[in-house]
Amino acid sequence: MRLEDLARVVSPSGTGGALAREIEGLSCDSRQVRPGGLFFALRGVATDGHDFIADARDRGAVAVVVEDPSRVPEGMAWLKVDDARLAMSRAAAAFYGNPTDGIPVIGITGTNGKTTTTYLVEAIMAQAGISAAVLGTISYRFGDRNIPAPHTTPESVDLQRILRELVDQGAQGVVMEVSSHALEQRRVDGCRFDVGIFTNLTRDHLDYHLNMESYFGSKARLFTELLAADDTKPRRAAAINVDDPYGVRLAGSSAAPVLSYGLSSSSLVRAEEVVFSVNGIAGSLVTPLGTTSFRSRLLGRFNLYNILAAVAAGVALGLPLEAIRDGIEGDVRVPGRLERVENDRGVTVLVDYAHTGDALENVLRTVAEIATGRIITVFGCGGDRDRGKRPVMGEIAGRFSDLAIVTSDNPRTEDAGAIIVEILGGIRPLGLREYGPGELSTGFEAKGFTAVESRREAIRLAACVAKPGDIVLLAGKGHEDYQIIGSVKHHFDDREEAANAFRQELPEGRG
Repeated sequence: MRLEDLARVVSPSGTGGALAREIEGLSCDSRQVRPGGLFFALRGVATDGHDFIADARDRGAVAVVVEDPSRVPEGMAWLKVDDARLAMSRAAAAFYGNPTDGIPVIGITGTNGKTTTTYLVEAIMAQAGISAAVLGTISYRFGDRNIPAPHTTPESVDLQRILRELVDQGAQGVVMEVSSHALEQRRVDGCRFDVGIFTNLTRDHLDYHLNMESYFGSKARLFTELLAADDTKPRRAAAINVDDPYGVRLAGSSAAPVLSYGLSSSSLVRAEEVVFSVNGIAGSLVTPLGTTSFRSRLLGRFNLYNILAAVAAGVALGLPLEAIRDGIEGDVRVPGRLERVENDRGVTVLVDYAHTGDALENVLRTVAEIATGRIITVFGCGGDRDRGKRPVMGEIAGRFSDLAIVTSDNPRTEDAGAIIVEILGGIRPLGLREYGPGELSTGFEAKGFTAVESRREAIRLAACVAKPGDIVLLAGKGHEDYQIIGSVKHHFDDREEAANAFRQELPEGRG
């Protein structure tokens, strides 16, 4: 594609150098530039892409998109724009042939529930005969291709390239998790969405967004800007959880028609006569397409909201009610989302990604609804992230658990012990018994908590004290198969650790 063609897409306020040249690739990382490439000089928190223009030129870049053309070396072609990230998104979509123009695209945003909802929407579309690709927190996948996801939503140059490849491989639709970072950084501005789903909004990522209003504003862009009708997707729709107060606000400002979902009688998509059990969820679905009974193997109230979100997306796409019902009734298994770890001890072991206060409370409420024995929770909080949620999560775990075992998560560059101290600050005011780890070798009777810095040892302790009928919840890491200590990733998978721990023999006197 020629630079002058891309210039028409990004509408620069100024240009320099020869524009009648072929562009062979796009990059915002100078280390990835190839001969004939176009480099986007992005300003970040810690770095400024303008500082790497010379490096990009030396690696073969023939042109650069900048916000400050005074930084461009002499003889290099340039396009000046006000927002290099927005320009990159639009240029990337055009360069890769606008892959989202001709297929249904569903974007899912919110704090919790995005990943499970992608699996449900994918299943519904499959029942309707639509083979969809999924881009999310766990992986980017289509058919037999499954790539671990380094980011929930890739940078726009990578996103549009991946979308082009998926469409060329036969993807007939795309279901995509859309993170607040991606919306704030305009990574998805080159995508054409048919349906946007808003799940909920609770405290998370405030280390980046600083406050809830900023966080909400980033999420809202999908509905107030990106869902505005255009010639390629004139029938866009917004599926919004109106049981969430932020969802109510969003429904009043959406640029697309709103298809509300929730449990109130005013929601266009809702569930009635719902029964929760250890076997899943059952009830009736009420939709604009009609009413039908349903059963799902997913557990708990928060998963009911994920089901309703997926149902609303199916309705918005105009899919048959039978396909929608069959999709949510299928064997939908989401890695690291209340994922069972089988054992022969009669203990229910569940691994979940819950890493915010709201997510942890939702999971523990679900566990409490189905528990017949005690609840043992192992959890921690990540380092270099929002510190304010640490005591909040501690209080929630202490309140809902019979035994809360506080441990490390991904401490990153923080001291794991210091993080644990902040978590314990939310538990101690509850007045629960504080156990030393050695006291628990023969089990526990009184409701309480303890701290074990090693996550492996914390999981082993949970396995040691658990009795038949108990539920052990390992929260915070879910599908992740690593632990970040310092700046190094070490292999660590809660599911593997739990399986190993429950295979070990119990101490004498236990069992």
